Amino acid sequence: MSRIARVIVDVPSRGTDRPFDYLIPQSMQGWLEIGSRVGVPFGSRTLQGFVVELADESETPDIKLKAVKELLDLVPPLSEDLVQLSAWMSARYACHRITALQAMLPAALKGKAERYISVADPSEWGERESSGASAAADEPVLFETVDELDDMESAIVTHIRKQQEVRMEHLSRKFANHADVIKRLLQRGVLSETRSIRDKVQKKTVRTVSLHLPEDEIRRIIDEFPARARRQQEVLTFIADTGGEVQMKEILTVLGVTASTVKSLADKGYIVIRDTEVFRDPYKDRNFKPSVPFVLTDEQQMVYDAIIQQIDQRVEGEFLIHGITGSGKTEVYLQSIQRVIEQDRQAIMLVPEISLTPQMVERFKSRFGDHVAVLHSRLSSGERYDEWRKIREGQALVAIGARSAIFAPFTNLGLIIMDEEHETSYKQEESPKYHARDVAVHRAHQHQAVVLLGSATPSLESYHAARSQSKDDFNPTLLEIHGRALGSELPQVHIIDMREELKEGNRSMFSRPLHEAIEDRLEKKQQIVLLLNRRGHSTFVMCRTCGYVAECPNCDISLTFHQRSNNLRCHYCGHAEPAPEVCPECGSEHIRYFGTGTQRVEEELAKLFPGIRVVRMDVDTTTQKGSHEKLLNQFRDKQADLLLGTQMVAKGLDFPDVTLVGVIAADSALHLPDFRAGEKTFQLLTQVAGRAGRHHLPGEVIVQTYNPDHYSVIHASRHDYSSFVREELKHRQVLSYPPYCRLALVTFSHEKLPLLVRIAENYVQMVKDHAQRVGWLGSLERFSTEALDVLGPVASPIPRLKNRYRFQCMIKWRGDMDVARLAEYVSEQLQDSVRDKDLLISIDVDPQVMM
Repeated sequence: MSRIARVIVDVPSRGTDRPFDYLIPQSMQGWLEIGSRVGVPFGSRTLQGFVVELADESETPDIKLKAVKELLDLVPPLSEDLVQLSAWMSARYACHRITALQAMLPAALKGKAERYISVADPSEWGERESSGASAAADEPVLFETVDELDDMESAIVTHIRKQQEVRMEHLSRKFANHADVIKRLLQRGVLSETRSIRDKVQKKTVRTVSLHLPEDEIRRIIDEFPARARRQQEVLTFIADTGGEVQMKEILTVLGVTASTVKSLADKGYIVIRDTEVFRDPYKDRNFKPSVPFVLTDEQQMVYDAIIQQIDQRVEGEFLIHGITGSGKTEVYLQSIQRVIEQDRQAIMLVPEISLTPQMVERFKSRFGDHVAVLHSRLSSGERYDEWRKIREGQALVAIGARSAIFAPFTNLGLIIMDEEHETSYKQEESPKYHARDVAVHRAHQHQAVVLLGSATPSLESYHAARSQSKDDFNPTLLEIHGRALGSELPQVHIIDMREELKEGNRSMFSRPLHEAIEDRLEKKQQIVLLLNRRGHSTFVMCRTCGYVAECPNCDISLTFHQRSNNLRCHYCGHAEPAPEVCPECGSEHIRYFGTGTQRVEEELAKLFPGIRVVRMDVDTTTQKGSHEKLLNQFRDKQADLLLGTQMVAKGLDFPDVTLVGVIAADSALHLPDFRAGEKTFQLLTQVAGRAGRHHLPGEVIVQTYNPDHYSVIHASRHDYSSFVREELKHRQVLSYPPYCRLALVTFSHEKLPLLVRIAENYVQMVKDHAQRVGWLGSLERFSTEALDVLGPVASPIPRLKNRYRFQCMIKWRGDMDVARLAEYVSEQLQDSVRDKDLLISIDVDPQVMM
């Protein structure tokens, strides 16, 4: 038996980013394992921590070691492979290990230490009295009898006794004006204080009733009931007829009796009333009609056979499925999962948050029933916790969810699928800044599992890795599907030059071809999808007299107008203020709302097409729980003619009557300071075009743009991924950007600009000096196998957020270098020398967002 537990404590700081040794108490021997969550003394506090290693000996003498205080779970919430994964993440993404460990758990298990107050054991008072021992002058004096307490002290003690123990926070609120009395009782030893780690969400229980005696005896008792106890007789008959456990709520509702009637049967010993644990099921009110596998097309079958061969060999491997929209990739996923389940293994299905539609859930639930656990942000903390528990306890074989579902606690993984693998939302923007694709590949290697990446527009990094087979840690096999599963043709795409529309006098946000196409579909009773990659009513508010633009006082960014609340909001810090009626600078009434937002498009549609039924889907209309599903059901049931939305309408939707897709501002992303702007525009246009004509009706796509000659728009209109890739890769190679190198974005922020500039410049120089010493520094343009370069520092594209100035530098490198460790080491050196708590340095390895 191991004597020592090495624990990572829940303090995300550099000084504590290592395991600490604790003695394992005898009572925990055999229970405490790697991955266990524990409460440990740390200084004067009790902290949550995770056991990452067990050992027989410690370098610290036993006399100095503290013992683990409490074991928080009988079954470790983290498996040994996830603990190992956290060490890999910490090294790869330059994050604290506790941050990686916490990312793997549902929010419900991120417990915190609470102070609990209870009444000290009265037997101790008696012992003191009988022994005649007198307390030393500096020891707390215990009361010898309760009678010695005054009225307020008695009230506090009685209140605590009733509940056995009370949270200090609750006690302080209940007796808000008597803190001195509570303090005195603690000092005198009448009350005792303990600290314990408590989870944010508890397991859900319901009151249930079951028979306590054999059924034949119960039947005899029922027959002998006196007439005055008719209601008790009805209750006992109902429970006996049910034959198992019955919820108390059901008995009270069906029979219309009171709880005291049921309790009287328990008092007589006929029944047992207990609290039974139940899982919160977010889909309990949904009835999923079972589905059967479809017959695969020849192309689908070839792809499926290649995947199954690898799965059957139980050898890790990666595949990239490049299949056009509507090619039936999901059916290949479902049948591959079925094969894994038949081998008594489990599968994880990752989808971007906005693609995790009720339609997608329905496809999986109808195929695999209750064996599916769903993990996404629209669930409550309790629901998410219970779905996680279903996985850990072996009740679920398939987990479907967004990015963090990659940490689903399966013990025998056979398959990890990433649908829409090009989506930037697979990269987390706060620490730990991991990419789900890299974590998936690492987990697959741990389990000898297969990773399946799928997309109609694969990321250039994945596609280049599959084509070139040049990376050591990621070389997926490319599988392609060129035809649609139902045999329909890809929709025809028309590019509309909005500059020409303006020249010809059309000042509307709708071009004439789009206006005519909407009218045509409304007449034919067909449906329309309109994409606008913005939320809010207008992009910004400007005075046409003096040029004033309403800006956020905390950030260097313009405020967005929201008509429903009639206010201006900052989408970065949350600042809101009433919309001005006159210009705050010059008093002019000529203040106008510029730009096009979803609310404004909705208004314009109502003006131009009287009676049109519009469902608007954006962040503002889908914040409430269930709103996402409700809006899509409205559209599916043809209670609406047009679905208007931001990016969330571009992914994962399949409606047979959608024959027209319109894109209002196709080029809005092209002007962002991001080398992936062209790629993101191509992907979005291709994905949204794929929503049209997926079934028996032909589809049409109308793309409105002010940049009709941009190669990403032209290639998207032709559904020509290969040509786009060739052109985009030329630009990337010339400028030395991924996939021809890797990046690390280092962002500095501080309230004082001159200090920030000096720190950023020092950081860049220190990185260059270190790289020079080890022979890494050099130009990437020379195509050497190993080279590192640093760009910057420069002001970030958004130079001020939440009253903090922001600067950034970019480290570009090629070859086998531990740049994450270099960036972290220099950051630590700089922070040690500056010693300014307000300085923040953030390291993002392989960034997806450059803002």
